[in-house]
Formats: sequence, structure tokens, C-alpha cells
Amino acid sequence: AGQTLTTGSAAQDGDAFVVTDLVVTGTKDGTTTTSTIPEVTFTDQGDGTVEITMSDSYTLAIDTPAMGDAKAASAEITISNPGLSVIASGTPDETDYAFTAPEMKIALTKIDGADAAAAGADVTALLTNLSGSYQMAAVEGGFDLTSDFTAESLALNVKAKNPEDGSDVVMTASVTAPAVKASGNFVGLEGELAEALTKGFTMDAGLTYGAVSYDLAVTEANGPTKITGSAQSGSFQLAMDAARLLYASAGKGVALSISGPDIPLPQVNVSWAESAATFLMPIVASEEVQDFTFLAKVIDLTLPEEIWAMGDPTGMLAHDPATVIIDTKGKVKLTTDIMNEAAMAALGEAPPGELHALDIGEIKVKVAGAELNGAGAFTFDNTDMMTFGGVPAPTGKIDLKLTGGNKLLDSLVAMGLLSEEDATGARMMVAMFANPGAGEDELTSTLEFKDKHFFANGQQIQ
Repeated sequence: AGQTLTTGSAAQDGDAFVVTDLVVTGTKDGTTTTSTIPEVTFTDQGDGTVEITMSDSYTLAIDTPAMGDAKAASAEITISNPGLSVIASGTPDETDYAFTAPEMKIALTKIDGADAAAAGADVTALLTNLSGSYQMAAVEGGFDLTSDFTAESLALNVKAKNPEDGSDVVMTASVTAPAVKASGNFVGLEGELAEALTKGFTMDAGLTYGAVSYDLAVTEANGPTKITGSAQSGSFQLAMDAARLLYASAGKGVALSISGPDIPLPQVNVSWAESAATFLMPIVASEEVQDFTFLAKVIDLTLPEEIWAMGDPTGMLAHDPATVIIDTKGKVKLTTDIMNEAAMAALGEAPPGELHALDIGEIKVKVAGAELNGAGAFTFDNTDMMTFGGVPAPTGKIDLKLTGGNKLLDSLVAMGLLSEEDATGARMMVAMFANPGAGEDELTSTLEFKDKHFFANGQQIQ
């Protein structure tokens, strides 16, 4: 990592090799970090493995020079890890490290050379019963890394004051069962990301966690703002290589409460049962079509009655939880490397590739008593950009069903949000594309593109 190591002494002591006053220094973009560990002991286990232990606590200093309008700044962090044990095994070229510790505490102890608490800052993070491993192997231009980490819990406490305006921030948060897994081939990082990808850079990092709770209070001149929240569980993943970029996140049992002087209600409470987002796309130009995925969903989103009352004071609309699901995948052919900034800028308004197929696994919108559901699949002819006005000619169909639509229109008219003429126009438009369904206030429609034409329920529209 380009760091410099110095020691006060290094000597054999029986089966142990003891290093004192280990100082690790690194500089990046002008900022210097310095770790000072009083003692590190390497003990021969007699079976080809080595146990590594260190002082119960050590410091990490961060010094940032003045840049532009920003003044020079410094901070010191104390890391406490009593009982930490690291077992090294494998070979010198491919070493495995497995670690355990009853706890690890990270605390901000100094700001610009002064005691942090005296300056009104108190920042700590506490991990309990942590364990994990990591394996490193040197490769040309970098290293391969595989790692995993778990802990029983994470507790975070933050207190900070701004002496200039007297505002302060207090935050507490707790996370159960945080777990991280990561792997990658970290090469070519001295240059641009696009160049690193061509050299073989890869990464895949994932985080999972159990119950979460947090409490944030901000006090300013115009009054206090308070945010509290919780979740049952969640996850996050980020992966990248020369062929793809993947982002995925999910959460269950999420609740959020906000109050403050800028909110026109005493308190806003929002919750949802489940949420998820997945985005997978190719990033390198290729003559072959490649897969993409787009998923976004929020299930059973509940808003407070106070919010509903602002737009629906007479209760004309159904205030049931709302749901939105967009679940799609397909195939594209990229003609430009997405991560190449110069090439992307040169495109101007032109797209960086071609859409060849789109599968709509599910579309669902459920709100205010109405519900729209749909599913379908299309392919696209990129040699025909004229038939449908600059869009590659599609082939395929989508089936749609709408329930509660007429009742929703009637409610919007009664509320004065929609005129009777507009509602009538909307009904006439829908009637062109939909048929009555089997249920009450139900409409169904099959929209199909075939033979360069557009059909609605079998009737040619274009």
C-alpha cells in the first residue's frame, strides 16, 4: 500500500519475536496517516503457524495540509483491541490471517492537537465478539485479497459542537450481526479506473446485518431536529470487473420518524415492510450482447395520516400502504466503454449502446386504492430506427391489469384535483387500449408490437 514501516527494536525472545515502537506511515493526496503501536509479538506455534498479538491500544494520527480555503487539520484516533489474536498460516507468498477479539473500540481522542472531549467532540465505535480472516497473494502490479468479517454487535456514539454558531449533534446507533465479505484483484490502482479494469482490477464486497436502530438529534438556532429509525435486517453489495457493474441493496422492517422546525407537522412517521434495488450492467464495449438487470421495489409503504390529510382532508382516497415494484432484465450491446470519461463525453447526446431485449418480470403500482399489474417481454431491431420515430423497432407484448382506476378518478374529481372533463378524457383514452375485466372496476389490456405495427387487444393502432 506504499506505506513506510520503522521500529524501535526487533529481537528474538524464546519462541517469540518482539517488535517495539512500530510506526506505519502513509501519504496520499497530501494527507499523512501515522499508526504507532508500542509492541507487536510474533510467536511460533510449533506447527508452521504464527500467533500475532499487540499492545491493547495504539494511536492513528491523521494530518491534512491546508488546501484552498480549508485550513490545515489534524486528528488522533485511539484503537483499543485487548485480547486480539491473529493467526498467520500458509506460505510467505500467500499468507492467511485469521483473527478474533472480544472487542475493538475506536475513539477520537484529539483534534488539532487538543483533547477531543474538551473541544466538544466525542466519537466512539465499539465492536464486540469479532472474528474473521483475510488471505493475500502478491500479483504483478498489486495483490489478490479475500476477506470476511463478523461481529456480534456494533455501537456508535457521536457528540459534536460547532463553537461558531453553538449548534451541536448527538447520535447513537446500534447494529446486530454485521458481516462483511470481500474479494478482489487490486491491480492498476495508480491510474484511472477504466485503465485499472483493463489491467484486471476486480472487486466484490457485500455487507449483511441484523436489527438496526439509530437516534440523531441536531440542535440549531431555529430549534432541534430529531430523527429516529430502525430496521429488522438488510444487505448491500457492490461488485465490479471489466465486464460488469453490480449494485444491490435490500432492507426489511424499516421505520423512520422525523421532527423539527422545518417540518410542518409535530412528527412524521414513515415505514415500509421491504425495499430492494438491484442494478447490473455491462461497462465495456463488446460485439456481443450482454445482460443487464434493473429492480426497484418498496412494499407496504405507510405514510402518517397527517400527510394524507394535507392532500386528502375529507378522506376520499384509500390510505392503505403503497407498493411499487419494477422488476426487469434484458440484453444490450455497448458501443462505448462506460468508465471511459473521454469516450462518453465524445458521444454527446448519442446513447453508448443498443437495447436488444427487455423482459418485464413484474410491474406493480398500488396506491390510493388503485392497483396496476403488468408483465411482458420485447426484442428490438436496431437496424430499424424509423418505424417508431427513432426507437429500435420492438417485437413482443405486455399484459396489464388495472383495478380501482375509475374509483380513483371519481375521488380525484370530488376532491377538485381533477376536472370532470379531464377525467372523461382519461376514461376515453383508457377505453382505446383496455377491456373490462372479470372483477368490479377492473380493466385489462394486451399491448403488442409485431410486424412493425402496434396492437391493443388485437386491434391495430399503428
